[in-house]
Amino acid sequence: MQQYSSLPEQNSQVDTSTKLLTSIEQLRADLWLECTLNNLQSRLNDYLLSSCTIEAEIFQIVVNELNSALNIDEVAIALFQPLETVGKICYTSRSSSRLISNTVKKLQFSLQEAIDIEDLQKLENQQPPNAWRLAEDFDGVASWLIIVTELQEPSSESLKTAQVKLTSKLMARAANQCTVALAQLQQIKSLQECSQHLESFNQQLERTNQLKNQFLANTSHEIRTPLSSIIGFTQLLLAQGYDPTRERHQEYLNIIQSSGKHLLALINDILDLSKIEANQLEVQWETVNVATLCSNIFALLKEKAANKNLKLRLEIDPNVTTLVGDSLRLKQMLLNLLFNALKFTTTGSVGLKVAVKGEFMYFTVWDTGAGISKENQTELFQPYFQIPNAATDRDEGTGLGLALTRKLVEIHSGWLKVESKVNEGSHFTIVLPLMQKQEEGVETFRRNVSRSDKGNGVNFNITSSSKILLVEDDLPNAKLIKTYLEKLGYQVTWVKKATQMWQAITQLQPALILMDVYLPDENGLKLVRQLRENQQYKTIPIIAQTAMAMKGDREICLAAGVNDYISKPIDLPLLATLVAKYSRLGNG
Repeated sequence: MQQYSSLPEQNSQVDTSTKLLTSIEQLRADLWLECTLNNLQSRLNDYLLSSCTIEAEIFQIVVNELNSALNIDEVAIALFQPLETVGKICYTSRSSSRLISNTVKKLQFSLQEAIDIEDLQKLENQQPPNAWRLAEDFDGVASWLIIVTELQEPSSESLKTAQVKLTSKLMARAANQCTVALAQLQQIKSLQECSQHLESFNQQLERTNQLKNQFLANTSHEIRTPLSSIIGFTQLLLAQGYDPTRERHQEYLNIIQSSGKHLLALINDILDLSKIEANQLEVQWETVNVATLCSNIFALLKEKAANKNLKLRLEIDPNVTTLVGDSLRLKQMLLNLLFNALKFTTTGSVGLKVAVKGEFMYFTVWDTGAGISKENQTELFQPYFQIPNAATDRDEGTGLGLALTRKLVEIHSGWLKVESKVNEGSHFTIVLPLMQKQEEGVETFRRNVSRSDKGNGVNFNITSSSKILLVEDDLPNAKLIKTYLEKLGYQVTWVKKATQMWQAITQLQPALILMDVYLPDENGLKLVRQLRENQQYKTIPIIAQTAMAMKGDREICLAAGVNDYISKPIDLPLLATLVAKYSRLGNG
């Protein structure tokens, strides 16, 4: 350490007393101490402001700065791993081996030299101390600052005492600066990690936003396409005057109906995915004849395949018979995969192979189409993701089909896998158990009306006395329902407001009420609750017919007191089934 014996030359204006000399030496020592610590803090600050986040650099800066200040002393830092009593000298200011005096023994002092924590504690407690404790718990590692002092004998005992005190004060404050710097470094690292997480989150958010925009654009396009057909062919029929005997008019009607079903399928995909994510999808377990189901599916594909000159192949193993599942959802899964196969195939074939292996049934949809790259396979089942398709002029669909299919497969306790190579076609395999385990806590919903009734036509023995009160504010929907039910023999009274309903119900005494939810002067579900609280009307069957088709809407309607629920657009055969069921209850 520097000696502070060089004083100004004595003259007549300077007090040469010992007290004055000591004061000057003290001032110079204090100035040296503060300058040294300021330099050390400046170096540490510069490092913390840099992009580096390495603890080792902090330790080495402290060692080098202290050694430079002390000049003839050696400085080192020892590190101890958690719960260990023997550490190592990890940072030194000199490369050569040195000895440090302990009250008990001489300690070897060199880089990577082992050192016992008990020796450091003795060095810390001796007078003057030669060791100072740093961060006890920084990343779980204990660290110590050590000094080897070889002071030249000062000119007086008082200077020696002052020098020892000054060195101890420097080391203690430097140890504190080192600890603070390590803590600040830890905060910087945490902030950098948070920044990285935030950046990753922002990238994911941007990706989600891009997918959302793509989804909205695709959905808008897909909705407008069938709407264009519906509106256009309806205008043609209106302009020409509908004639049921004209074959072309029947073709127009078929196109309108097909476009309407396509539009409904798009909306249902969106709603189904939402219901699945909320664990509120209705599932009807039944024994499914697999061969019959597959044949019906292929009947729907023939026209589309023929339009692209593609061959359809259906191969069903003789051992395939039945499985327990939801036939409508199984049909939905297979159609999604088969329509995708047709979409991405320009030449060759599209097929379905069904086989049984053990307790599982394998449905493999294959094609000879464009195939899927490894990169696209990783995102294939993400909602709204669409693979660029060179086989068509535009991207078809909403990008929900595969995501929905995988979730439906998982609801059936199965799994979906894909194998594909670019330009070599694809294989999508659905694996389903032959039987479903009804575990405790797993809810299954059964519809009040069998799906087998839907679309098969209805032929009920209906009397002309079956009075129906229709509460509906939308004119086209009201005319559709009224016309359809009257053709089946019902007497339908239509009102479009709550006030009109109360007037009509007292005069009509209906066998059944069809209740819309959103009315201009009242909420339909509130009307239902009021009817249920009225002794005169509490037993009249009520069916909610509403555009409420989001997750939980059916349960909301049933909780209000309706007997059943049907969502818009109205499935007319299903409506007839429900009306026949509940009007008989009301009459009998």
